[in-house]
Amino acid sequence: MLIRSLARWMERESAVTPYDDYLNRRTFLQGTAGVIAGGALALGSGRAQAAVSRPADGEGLAVLPGVQESPLSTSGETLTPYKDATSYNNYYEFGTDKGDPVRYAASLKPRPWTITVDGACAKPGVLDVETLLGMPLEERIYRLRCVEAWSMVIPWVGVSLKAVIDRFQPLSSARFIRFETLNDPVQMPGVRRAVLDWPYVEGLRMDEAVHPLTILAVGLYGSVLPNQNGAPARLVVPWKYGFKSIKSIVRISFVETAPLTSWAKAGPTEYGFYANVNPAVDHPRWSQARERRIGEFRRRETLPFNGYGEQVADLYKGMDLAKFY
Repeated sequence: MLIRSLARWMERESAVTPYDDYLNRRTFLQGTAGVIAGGALALGSGRAQAAVSRPADGEGLAVLPGVQESPLSTSGETLTPYKDATSYNNYYEFGTDKGDPVRYAASLKPRPWTITVDGACAKPGVLDVETLLGMPLEERIYRLRCVEAWSMVIPWVGVSLKAVIDRFQPLSSARFIRFETLNDPVQMPGVRRAVLDWPYVEGLRMDEAVHPLTILAVGLYGSVLPNQNGAPARLVVPWKYGFKSIKSIVRISFVETAPLTSWAKAGPTEYGFYANVNPAVDHPRWSQARERRIGEFRRRETLPFNGYGEQVADLYKGMDLAKFY
């Protein structure tokens, strides 16, 4: 599917207010990174170096080198403050409170880490996260809309999911992709509670997975993902509710039928497989017409497909999006 280049919503990241300018309290970091945990890494040079957002309080996380700016970023939005993007999270493997992930995720060990890729593909195998980090990395500024009616704008760093999929050559029978999160009660104390049927499972239709907007994220704000945000690799699908963007992935399987996803299993009348952002379809317990952008006082209108309808609406042509929610 072709995307119209440089549409109104697609401008370069340099047009978006940098994190530190937004806070107006520290000097924007560019050029080289300071001493960081695990060693010192430098940002790439030239346009990529200038374009990539970098927080002043990145908690000593490794800076990702060679990150390029992407023409697929969303423009005209103020970035969510780094401290909010990394401390206000849903990640039930660490607890159900928004602050639980940042409190307890230090127990997660994101290195070494491998992702098993299997199912209906010609070349099943294992994807090492270091290999993933060695692929061309882009910064993608995307809106994130939670099903709970709050939202953020986050500068993710990642790779096209299609580029990953192509390595394993899925068969024509593979119409869906199933994703699975780590299930480890030692590293993830939340899984000791029966909040969901662990492990956490999500899925996409194949055409959704290979869409140019879909990425595997390995970082945000120019650094590696914090544990509480889904380290070391998570899915980001910006036109769907946030729970579709599964975190800390350990398995990707090519399958012939739609997988039973965790929230669709836990609440089949509340959460569907598609989970496309649709302000016209309310959650059974609240309206989806408006949202609270973290950092803003007033609520704003929610956009169909989270504002990405021009790019993705054709994927659902002829479907009843109130029925296939």
